[in-house]
Amino acid sequence: MNTFPVAIVGFDLDGTLVDTHRDLGEAVNHALRRIGRPGIPVGDVRGLVGGGARLMLERALALTGGAEGVDVPELHAGLLRYYEDNIAVHSRLFPGGEAMLDTLADRGAVLAVVTNKLESLARKLLEELGLASRFHTIIGGDTLGDGRAKPAPDLLLEMALRCGGGRAAYVGDTTYDTLAARAAGMPCIAVSFGFHNLPPDQLGADAVIDHFDDLVPALEKL
Repeated sequence: MNTFPVAIVGFDLDGTLVDTHRDLGEAVNHALRRIGRPGIPVGDVRGLVGGGARLMLERALALTGGAEGVDVPELHAGLLRYYEDNIAVHSRLFPGGEAMLDTLADRGAVLAVVTNKLESLARKLLEELGLASRFHTIIGGDTLGDGRAKPAPDLLLEMALRCGGGRAAYVGDTTYDTLAARAAGMPCIAVSFGFHNLPPDQLGADAVIDHFDDLVPALEKL
């Protein structure tokens, strides 16, 4: 008899499941170069991620001179085109991710990805990394329409519905994730290695883990 206490485990994508910062950084700098701006250090993109690519771009513009006089929608579209063409050049699962996913599947958990990334880009990234088939559903920030991305609870509630119900938990790295989980009535575990907008112990998660080896034990303690 399976005694694992969680029926559904959902994951944020960027900075939680996959380290995408270098490919995102290259896309941001491609956009900045198009308007004659200097690039930003790729490592600094970790602090810009959260809320989707448009917000990431707006943060980058604020750091390099502001958005006045910039056609932000057109620049955003160009960023997305570049990123889609170069989506998995450097992006990889965080250490321990593959074994963790194997263990959760063996324990009978239904797995999902819920991200503010566009659904089409999330699917392409996971497919190129050979991970898409591991997830029962992949939900993006645009899946349910405007105004329903995290930190609203809608995407997580949709995850639970698609995955057949039962006790669900969510794994993330920012307050977008912890607030969405709280609003959806789900426990949330934060990863300390992600793209945080606050220090990990201030995100409001039920637990913080330093490596994916620690995720299954943390879920068992919820």
